[in-house]
Parts: sequence; C-alpha cells; structure tokens
Amino acid sequence: MEQRTYNQYCATARTLDLVGERWTLLLLRELLTGPKRFGDLQTGLRGLGTGLLAARLKHLEREGLAHKITLPPPARTPAYALTEAGEELGPAILALARWGLKWTMGEPQPTETFHPGWAVLGLRACFNPQAAAGLRAVYEFRIDDEVFHARIDDETIETLHGPAQHPDAIITISESEFLRLTSQTLTLAEAIKTGAASVSGDEEALRRIKGLFRLPQPRARKTDR
Repeated sequence: MEQRTYNQYCATARTLDLVGERWTLLLLRELLTGPKRFGDLQTGLRGLGTGLLAARLKHLEREGLAHKITLPPPARTPAYALTEAGEELGPAILALARWGLKWTMGEPQPTETFHPGWAVLGLRACFNPQAAAGLRAVYEFRIDDEVFHARIDDETIETLHGPAQHPDAIITISESEFLRLTSQTLTLAEAIKTGAASVSGDEEALRRIKGLFRLPQPRARKTDR
C-alpha cells in the first residue's frame, strides 16, 4: 500500500504524513501505556481488522515510531513498544485527549464501544499537578475485571496497567458507573455516597484524590448567534 503524503515541506504536514492515517493515532495511544502484544492491541482497538492492524504496525516500524520487543519473564512473548520518537508524541496525544474531553464528549452513543483501560492514559490527560504538590501516593483503580494504577510523586504522575504492589488507596467501581464519571453525569463523591463506588486505604490519600484529576467543563462547539 502506497503511503499518502501532503507533499509539503512543513513540519505539521510531515508529521501528519506519518500519523494521520485512520487508526494510527489510536494505535500510538495504546502503546503509550506500555508494550503490547498483537492480541492486546486487537482488544483495545475493537473494530480494527487483523490485516489493517498488521499494516499499521509495519508502518510504525518502518518509520521508526515503534519496534518489536520480547516481553520479560514470565511472558517471554513478542510485543510492540514505542521508540524514543514515538514516545515524544505522547504530549500531543494527551493534548488531543484534553481538547476532546472539553469539546467532543457528551453522552456516549449506542454504537460506540468503551474500554475502561483507556483511562490509564486519560488519568494523565486530566492530572492536576498543582493538587499533587507534596503528595506521594499510589492509587489502584478496579473497574470490573480491569485493574490499573497511578503513582503520584510530587506533581508528577505515572499510570500503568495492572495492580499496584503496595497501593495507598483503592477505588472500586463498575464499568457502567465509571462511564458516567467519564461523561460527567456522576461525580466520585456521589458514587461513593450511593454505594456505586467504594474506597479504602490511607485517609489522606483518599481526601486528596478529589483535586488530582479534573475533567474540563464540556463546551459546545457551535453557539446560537
């Protein structure tokens, strides 16, 4: 398949030559949270066919944005990881996520899929560094069968798939209620009050979670004049 190009000597155009094809940015989104096996990427990118996924991965390898690795024991299986150049696209993808939270989300559509694991990157997009000043804590999130955690270290955040070794606080919520948090029809405090969510762990860590992650106030892209 011939790669399409804008044929412009422009940094923006050249970047879009590399990542502007459909599914490519979402594939990078998946790899920004760590190495993934081919099957992991299929799970996270529902609707992307096997052949097109393989083609997009070959494109990322050819352009120096991703490369093949072997996962450490006990897995020892082939996987894909971002290169340095691929990792440096992270801030741009997070900026797109923040823009989307403000200008595109609203209520989920019946045809749209939702995967709680996408919140691993979403937590970074919504992170409020000022609220984390002086805080060192690990938060574990349990959403049905999905588990991931966030490590806060004085205004910085690291988010990873899987359980934490020694979480300071644990937040448990169902996927349906977590989706309501994402669409801003429910707050965590409300979910806890009604029993839709439960929390446990260090009281100080739990007290400070309220300000750590801020979803932008939704805005309408079109206004009546």
